[in-house]
Amino acid sequence: MEQDSSKLLICAVDLGGTNLRVANIDRQGSIHERVRVSTPDTNNPNEIVSAIASAVIVCANQAATRGEQIQAVSVVVPGSVHTDSGVIVNAPNIPAIVGFDLGQALAAELHRPVSLENDANAAAVGEMWCGAGRPCQTIICLTLGTGVGSGIILEGKLWRGIDGTGGEIGHSSVVPIGGARCKCGGVGCLEVYASATAIVRMTREGLPNHPQSILHVPPEVDLSAKEVARAANEGDAFALEVFRNLGEYLGIAMANVVNIFNPEMIIVGGGVSESFDLFAPYARDEITKRAFPVPAQRCQVAKAECGDDAGLLGAAWLEFGVR
Repeated sequence: MEQDSSKLLICAVDLGGTNLRVANIDRQGSIHERVRVSTPDTNNPNEIVSAIASAVIVCANQAATRGEQIQAVSVVVPGSVHTDSGVIVNAPNIPAIVGFDLGQALAAELHRPVSLENDANAAAVGEMWCGAGRPCQTIICLTLGTGVGSGIILEGKLWRGIDGTGGEIGHSSVVPIGGARCKCGGVGCLEVYASATAIVRMTREGLPNHPQSILHVPPEVDLSAKEVARAANEGDAFALEVFRNLGEYLGIAMANVVNIFNPEMIIVGGGVSESFDLFAPYARDEITKRAFPVPAQRCQVAKAECGDDAGLLGAAWLEFGVR
């Protein structure tokens, strides 16, 4: 007997370096049950498999009480993955799973189909499906958090590159000579100028030249990007300058993206996007100055709408497209 597709769900898993979030999602993009636990701090990948499996089982049992079933499990990870094989290529924040066939291990544990995707790619898909990119088919999504992730959607299809590592706009160079060194080994990457980490670095480096700033704190006191944003919103001139600089560097990268991909929209998400209004006008100015006029005028720059759920929604959409 054929199953009622309206009662089939995707169990989406967002495996982060700190938290593991799981949710049941239907074909309309509605999120049902949620589970959130800490990601195991371990060198044993099987402990991570067990944590994911336990959370998925909780969601599956809750769905069953409503007469619905988990069709498949879709996992997003903060790193590069071989989507065909399920092997993790790179995951700096979860080194235990690098080189591990997470997809096969989870499928064996859960007895369900399992797919994997990069978290920034999934976030781009989520925004296209349920967020700021709904009217569009060709979008670029930049996730500004601790680093800078990105996803590219071309004519409604996720573009991963030949090896599944494409779309790393965060590691395009915006200061090719004399720029700050990035953890990737490169110099002048967008990530070191437009992330939360970059905001703190640029603030620390510039404070000695701005004695009147309210951001002066003892060296042993942690300074966060949120505190810099708060100071900017209160009118602190130096904090506003930090966000202007961030916007200009971001705009350089966006102008390159506009000339290369001619997108309908560039969407900015991640924690730094909470300060969108502080940097977006400068980014738009750089696009206008640097990109070809026709694609620059066409391309919208928008704030993401799905928040932390973007990756979960994208994971579900990708899996629904397969089943």
